[in-house]
Amino acid sequence: MVKYAVEAKNLYKAYSDLTAVDHIDFAISNGEYFGILGPNGAGKTTTVAMVYCFMPVDSGILRVLNYDATTQPRDIKARLGVVPQENNLDLELTVLENLIVYASYFGIHKAVATGRAMEQLEFFGLSAKKDTEVEKLSGGMKRRLTIARALMNKPDVLILDEPTTGLDPEARHHIWQHLRHLKKTGLTLILTTHYLEEASQLCDRIIIMDEGKILDEGRPGDLVSRHVGVLVYEAGISKENQPALLALLSKQIQGHLSIGDTLYLHPGDNASEVLRSLQKHQQVETLLQRPANLEDVFLKLTGRRFGNENASS
Repeated sequence: MVKYAVEAKNLYKAYSDLTAVDHIDFAISNGEYFGILGPNGAGKTTTVAMVYCFMPVDSGILRVLNYDATTQPRDIKARLGVVPQENNLDLELTVLENLIVYASYFGIHKAVATGRAMEQLEFFGLSAKKDTEVEKLSGGMKRRLTIARALMNKPDVLILDEPTTGLDPEARHHIWQHLRHLKKTGLTLILTTHYLEEASQLCDRIIIMDEGKILDEGRPGDLVSRHVGVLVYEAGISKENQPALLALLSKQIQGHLSIGDTLYLHPGDNASEVLRSLQKHQQVETLLQRPANLEDVFLKLTGRRFGNENASS
């Protein structure tokens, strides 16, 4: 069996004078649910586009299912399923026809494709819509159909590039449920996302990317524990109190970062005592204690907030 589903070493990609992926290394095990997390422009989409051979590798080594992405792209494409950021379904065809036509690109006989398509529609809760024109589907249904289509060739690896961007929370959670079921089949899944909760909920392991580089990698919970801890305090402070407060905190609290009028603190043994004392003396206007999360990790690593704008990376 192939040791890694995907293995990248010193992977590099640039557009003119813009470096999109900056000499990164990572490996994805078979059956792993692997996430690439980062803000817009981090290099996530470019990375997976090289994995599914949509974009050529400028330099470095990239092997997918033990094939070389530079010299064996056809072999790789035959064994992958890809869900792009944007739905590219054929609006002139019905739901069922979209799946059957797509299967024909892989040389799958129509009878086999029809049976396989009905199985996928049942799995994704779309059986009742099989004869419906695609343009009449909701956004969530279109995304489910796009995922179903990517599974028609029974891929070894499924790549999902921002699969829930633009969906409402209910539709997003519906897709998460289906993706969890797919993980149980032993399929290797690669997810790019700028949704922190999505990465936390779904992925076995993630890399955090920013400006084409990998900042760190690991299990989501381990990354939070390693960089931040269990709790974070958010303290609202007025501009006139900031200099004195930061001077005091630098002596008493190990981890803190000021962004605008908000101070993020990683509490040590005396953090709550210090903050409540400051609040009592009205140096802290608001104080929130909450569980640490992946956004705090990104904040710690980069010095800025993550940001959840429309996806484009």
